[in-house]
Amino acid sequence: MEPDTSYHSNVNCSGDCDIITWFEDVSMNASSVQTQILCSILKQNYGVEYLKKWLGNYNISEMDASALESLFTSVVPLASLVDFEPYIQKIADGETGPILTQQPMTTLSLSSGTTEGRQKFVPFTSHSAQTTLQTFTLAAAYRSRVYPTREGGRILEFIYSSNQFKTKGGLSVGTATTHYYASQEFKIKQEKTKSFTCSPYEIISAGDYKQSTYCHLLLGLFFSDQVEFISSAFVYGIVQAFRSFEEHWRELCSDIRHGTLSPRIKLPQMRDSVLGIITLSNPSLASKLEASCQELELVNWFGLVPKLWPNAKYIYSIMTGSMQPYLKKLRHYANGLPLVSADYGSTESWIGVNVDPGLAPESVTFAVVPTFSYFEFIPLYRQKQDHSSASVGDDFMEDRPIPLSKVKVGQEYEIVLTTFTGLYRCRLGDVVEVAGFHNGTPKLNFICRRKLILTINIDKNTEKDLQMVVEKGSHVLNQESQAEVVDFTSYADVSNPPGCYVIFWEMKGETEEKVLEACCREMDAAFVDHGYVVSRKTCSIGPLELRIVESGTFKKILDCYVASGAGLGQFKTPRCTNNPVLLNILNACTIKTFRSTAYGSNRP
Repeated sequence: MEPDTSYHSNVNCSGDCDIITWFEDVSMNASSVQTQILCSILKQNYGVEYLKKWLGNYNISEMDASALESLFTSVVPLASLVDFEPYIQKIADGETGPILTQQPMTTLSLSSGTTEGRQKFVPFTSHSAQTTLQTFTLAAAYRSRVYPTREGGRILEFIYSSNQFKTKGGLSVGTATTHYYASQEFKIKQEKTKSFTCSPYEIISAGDYKQSTYCHLLLGLFFSDQVEFISSAFVYGIVQAFRSFEEHWRELCSDIRHGTLSPRIKLPQMRDSVLGIITLSNPSLASKLEASCQELELVNWFGLVPKLWPNAKYIYSIMTGSMQPYLKKLRHYANGLPLVSADYGSTESWIGVNVDPGLAPESVTFAVVPTFSYFEFIPLYRQKQDHSSASVGDDFMEDRPIPLSKVKVGQEYEIVLTTFTGLYRCRLGDVVEVAGFHNGTPKLNFICRRKLILTINIDKNTEKDLQMVVEKGSHVLNQESQAEVVDFTSYADVSNPPGCYVIFWEMKGETEEKVLEACCREMDAAFVDHGYVVSRKTCSIGPLELRIVESGTFKKILDCYVASGAGLGQFKTPRCTNNPVLLNILNACTIKTFRSTAYGSNRP
């Protein structure tokens, strides 16, 4: 029996096809669509090396889709990306047999590496680019219902490719965004959505994020009246760009006034592409921008976006998870301009689309697109607070995986993916909550990464726990001074027993030491995990340390990350690190240290 491909994610929804109508159809029939998608994946890739050990004795071609789904989920084990690494390495080294997919792979993506400290190879195929195009087209259709934009308008996009390299076997390797920006689908997306990026490919692909950012800003100002919205892969990229703008606005205005390009832009192709656009001096625009910037400087750049880009309808980027700490600063720049959270995906697969773009980022949910991959969900149950016998890292109790159609509202799950690109029952490591349904497909609220980031013995704290603690500490800072937290990270220091949590802050502005002492106490007391509270009370974990690092420290971390071959568009500040290189940077840049007195004496 041939698989039903009528719902396949390669459906071309161009021309007269209404992509929202298409999504309404597949989401209404999500359960049956998922069964057919799995059937398509397995029948396309039957006989590959990875699957042979479990499915090699079955005649898959004769099985119907429901029977195949039942067989697959009962005999193929759950896996993580590390389980696929030996197979992916064979492909990278040039083995040509059907290892993970029947179709030969020519491209590999790099995971961000911010979760576990190292980048991993992930399969990337034409299907990956096609689903990216479909995600962006579908999301744009929903956004246009709430925030209509002018056809032919511009997008100020802070997007960046990383350098690519070849594996031993000749495969091209780069970030998923690097592959996408170089693909035909990126050009098609602009045509379909009738919105065009301000920057040519020579800026996006330059490989030097500082030079690219300057040129993105310059062309964004040059096209300021045409900009319909502002975007980046992650909200960090927008905040980073506007911080750079605060430093370089005079030079940018000078370039517009004279039709020149700063000598800081050294890459010939980038210079040529920018100067090919800014062909004439524009003193009137420069004077207008300079006057606006002088006003903005007096109010600490509050309302920068609507002041400089008066026709912008919204700001669009990934704003969930580790990006939430940047929302306060972005709102400062936006002054009420809507913030629209971009869609939910990973290097392994796209997952869901924001079908309610009018919601605030803190309330956003993502409707799973059931054609992208085959999705399973592992029910998660938080450990009881007195469950002190649980092993370190065992942050949840879990049940058997269930299909998409069986999830329940209010329950937390870990996502499991089976993809067209050769990953089978691969645990993603993301914790999500089902917030509701869009027709028959679940709407997911991203909670956090599964991995515990702060743990010394029986204490268990996730990235979300840390974010809540830092928010409480920074609230004290904001109440008592004009200073603000620019960025932060942490680590569990066990070099001196009994060990303690260390939180690094980079700040903008000055404040008294007694305020920082209060911030430190507040954060230590704000960890509500029972294991942490008990350990602090019994002195089996020492007082939390707040270390203030000098200005520019987190840019050094970014530079270190980019120097390793990653792209800015993929960068997420690691909220906890054991990386000795990053810790060396943080420790070398520490200028003040405070120890909490929240639990009494500083001596453990």
